[in-house]
Amino acid sequence: MAPNALSRTLFTLAAASSLALSGLAVAPVGQAVTADPIGLNAPYEYLGWGNPQKPTDVMNATGVRQFTLAFMLSDGTCNPKWDGSRALTGGTDQSAINAIRAAGGDVVVSFGGWSGNKLGEKCSSATALAAAYQKVINAYGLKAIDIDIENTEIASSTARQREIGALKIIKADNPGIKEYVTIGTTTTGPDTAGTDLIRKGAAAGLAVDGWTIMPFDFGGHSGSMGSVSTAAADGLKNTVASAYGYDSATAYRHIGISSMNGKTDESDETVSTTDFTTMLNYAKAHHLARFTFWSVNRDRQCPSGTPAGDSCSGISQSAYAFTKIIASYHG
Repeated sequence: MAPNALSRTLFTLAAASSLALSGLAVAPVGQAVTADPIGLNAPYEYLGWGNPQKPTDVMNATGVRQFTLAFMLSDGTCNPKWDGSRALTGGTDQSAINAIRAAGGDVVVSFGGWSGNKLGEKCSSATALAAAYQKVINAYGLKAIDIDIENTEIASSTARQREIGALKIIKADNPGIKEYVTIGTTTTGPDTAGTDLIRKGAAAGLAVDGWTIMPFDFGGHSGSMGSVSTAAADGLKNTVASAYGYDSATAYRHIGISSMNGKTDESDETVSTTDFTTMLNYAKAHHLARFTFWSVNRDRQCPSGTPAGDSCSGISQSAYAFTKIIASYHG
């Protein structure tokens, strides 16, 4: 997900022991016990933006056990920091991850987004980029990462190819890790850059666990946001099936939807809980690899006189109404 305009401003103990022996920074984390595959139903929360709620409070209120934490960015070089400025370990982000895991949950770390310095652009090679990703994986013993490739990064053919190479290295070096790639979309599926990324990924033998679209900020659409989102997901399924030679059922299991709640950046777009239920039913029917949204920060009603923004949805809703729908998806 990408903060722009109103929506987009801008760890197990055995693993910890082995990492400690290697001299890497390690969080003192508990054993995660999430029943669902990691990343399946992990809503985005941005801990550096939008008056973030305490993740354990969200868990207690909604039943959600996973979060996609945004964003891991470049500090101006090929070095990862939270939001490009906060230390990788030892700060409030690590404390939040420790608390989530102590409560039986787990996290996916999301790299990229719309704003800020992207590692995919600041790292000079696929090998260097993979090393930056590995630093974060090691620090938190991650089981899944999300590459949210947008804006200038996805527009660059060099950066797209660099991401493909880096993700192949990460897959080879971290058996069992899940990789999600998140991209924008048109009403009929990925645009030219997104399609090129998927096709070149397939040609390179990159086994992405879930190619995920963000079906909002379309720049014009017809019909409900629920129906246009599922139509865009069908377009993604067709692109993935064609690129990888999958049948439809297999392609569906390798795609995902990452929606947005309430009012989006476009004046003609309002995503309701009814729209989310449409997407939920679609995800259940096709067993999608991922169903998530941007963002927990916005999953509450705005105070009177306050427009939709980074910390509220702009619509009449109960607190965590959208997160609860996401939490009900189990594949």
